[in-house]
Amino acid sequence: MSPNTAGSSTGKDKLITDEEEVLQAVILADSFNKRFKPLTTHKPRCLLPICNAPLLDWTFESLALAGVQEIFVICRSHAELVKTAIKNSKWSKPSAGLKIVPIVTAKETFTPGDAMRDIYTHGIITSDFVLVTGDLVSNIRIGDVVREHKERRKTDKDAIMTMVVKQSGVNHRTRSRGDSAVFAVTGYPPKKYASIPREILKEHLEVEIRNDLIDCSIDICSVEVPSLFQDNFDYGDVRRDFVHGVLTSDLLMKSIYCYIAKEGYAARVRDTRSYDSISKDILSRWTFPLVPDDNHPGGHSYEHLRGNKYIAKDNSVILSRTCKIGNNTLIGSKSQIADNAQVTASVLGQRCIVGAGSVVRNSYLFDGAVIGPNCVVEHSIIGSGVHIKERTRVERGCLIADGVVVGPQATLAPFSRLSKRRQDSDEDDEEFEDAEEQHEEEDEVKVDSELEDVEANQDPEALAKLGPGTNAIIWPPPAVDEDEDIDELEHPDNQRLMRIGDNASDLVLSDPGSVTSSSSESDSDDDDDEHFYDSNPASSTTSLPLSTPSNLVAQADSAVISEFQQEVKQSLDRAFAEGHSVDNAAVELKTLRMASNVSLRLVREAVIAAIVSRIKIIAGGGIPQRQEIASMIARWGGLIDKIGGVDPVETVEILQEYCASSDRLPLFGQILAALYQDDIVDEDDIRAWHGKSKSQGQDVKPTSLRDNYNKCWVTGAHMIKQFDEQDSDEESEEDSDDGSESREPAVKNPVTKELPPTSANSSEEGSCEESEEEGDEGNTDEDDSE
Repeated sequence: MSPNTAGSSTGKDKLITDEEEVLQAVILADSFNKRFKPLTTHKPRCLLPICNAPLLDWTFESLALAGVQEIFVICRSHAELVKTAIKNSKWSKPSAGLKIVPIVTAKETFTPGDAMRDIYTHGIITSDFVLVTGDLVSNIRIGDVVREHKERRKTDKDAIMTMVVKQSGVNHRTRSRGDSAVFAVTGYPPKKYASIPREILKEHLEVEIRNDLIDCSIDICSVEVPSLFQDNFDYGDVRRDFVHGVLTSDLLMKSIYCYIAKEGYAARVRDTRSYDSISKDILSRWTFPLVPDDNHPGGHSYEHLRGNKYIAKDNSVILSRTCKIGNNTLIGSKSQIADNAQVTASVLGQRCIVGAGSVVRNSYLFDGAVIGPNCVVEHSIIGSGVHIKERTRVERGCLIADGVVVGPQATLAPFSRLSKRRQDSDEDDEEFEDAEEQHEEEDEVKVDSELEDVEANQDPEALAKLGPGTNAIIWPPPAVDEDEDIDELEHPDNQRLMRIGDNASDLVLSDPGSVTSSSSESDSDDDDDEHFYDSNPASSTTSLPLSTPSNLVAQADSAVISEFQQEVKQSLDRAFAEGHSVDNAAVELKTLRMASNVSLRLVREAVIAAIVSRIKIIAGGGIPQRQEIASMIARWGGLIDKIGGVDPVETVEILQEYCASSDRLPLFGQILAALYQDDIVDEDDIRAWHGKSKSQGQDVKPTSLRDNYNKCWVTGAHMIKQFDEQDSDEESEEDSDDGSESREPAVKNPVTKELPPTSANSSEEGSCEESEEEGDEGNTDEDDSE
């Protein structure tokens, strides 16, 4: 080859190499499960609305924010609906900057693995790509992860995937209790210990076991990933089959990395419980800049009001002067809220109507839903065009599919699932024939067969309770055939952990893998907090009769406070888990308080409960226990006075109240001493608290709680006694040092003793005397050093 030819060829190769590769993404639009049935009988999950925009649009928005330029949407079920939705969305316009290509997979596609094999068959992937699902809500900048993945590939050609996981608190509401994950990550200093195979330790000197990570279902994959699915037909699920198979294979010799995102938001709508959690996160603005009043994926325009209330900006919403709109609520255009109606922590689509005196709480109404007068809807999802007639009660956990009519004066049992009878569905669906003209016959046959089975097994008595004008059929609760081989994740007991409104309090979560010990401890802490707050937002016992609207108003107010307490608790969980600064945590708490318009004491209660509950109880107490308390108070104690006001006497009152009603009672004296040492409370504050009648437990019930109050009061008396003796010692020193140079004031050294287990005077006094002697020695040493 001539020199000129060689030079031109080299230059051309350089141009090709330097040209920036198009960032591709693959969206698996099918969910491959039935967790949203019957809402997904006639439409795919990815087209269900969340905060009045289809889930697929939220996924598009998340990928566009990450810099993705080309998207392949892989779909089988209701493929024509998906294609029509893409064609009619803003993303099909040239100005959108995205190229979206829907790809209909083979009819034999029943798992994510089948979809990946179909991707390989189509040959559409040309470089490293982003793999997500069609129900993702995220503001994480995936471009940074892609760059890190490509840099790693330059040195490690066997690195075929980077999984994105989000660091979070153990009790984060988007963590799925039914599909939990434990990550064993190499390359980090070990912080936790567990029993793991010896082979792992032989291959990796450093292994970290973590249960504080949320799987975002965002993967950066190399171009060879689809071919690995093609070569291994037993790979069905991406996590349980592909990831597990790659990491345990002695033949593939491939590696998978984790990218731990400490900032940003990412979560998947896996089930109705996560649908509720992510909706609330969007309304609470954790997904910023993807929020209803800015960058709304559906193109709607909302006004953001105090308390995270969002009202459509087109002035088409009609709100009665006597209606009540609670916090974390979104109301779509052309909706109407009648007299004395209440909507709290809910989302209303377009053209929704809530009748006079009705209550909608923690629920989601799709476009055109109508709630008649004097109805109650709690923790439920109501489909498009549903009509709930007057004086009907929809209990928690109900799913009502499009076009259902219920009532009047009906009562839906908790977790009921309703859809229309087939003849009604066929009549109403005629208008959609054009859009679904070429819809796959296999899907239609399957849907009709499923509905036919449901209709054939209806209970006439149960249908009669739905009201004389109903057109609904009742779906049976999930059941398992003994001879059927069912995925453990889809087992009915496990599904209870994934449905809206179900706290699964009657389930014994002690089976291996169903819940971790840390989760149990967290649940115990939650129980303590709920007892402390004296509220339980998930309890159905707070329901009141429909005939007492004044009680409904009081109930709604109580629900607002309970919701606020949960928001504060989750905010503090994030602050502790992610190591926020005290100032940043305080700003967030102030914002929540102003949004909810609640008293400062509620915030102070939450802060003190969060701090004290995280103090570990050290076996044997002594110096290690005092160090643990001092460390926690030094790190977070300042938050108590930065939430909007300083009231040290109230601080001691709340500390006593929490310790007296929890297992932290023996630590009361040491915590109070630590607060005194850090100048959060002073001597006068402790005396003022001690002088109040309630500090002794007067008018406190039950008797056991009153006794605990008295124990705290006795501990306070010991501290005050030492204050008096310390003042007497200082006066004696002043008299003896008359005429000498002035000295610096004595260092604070109050009694730092554990609360005595019994109330015997002799043991208490003896313990106090020992502490006083230790305190005097400490003062002497410090004076000598000075």
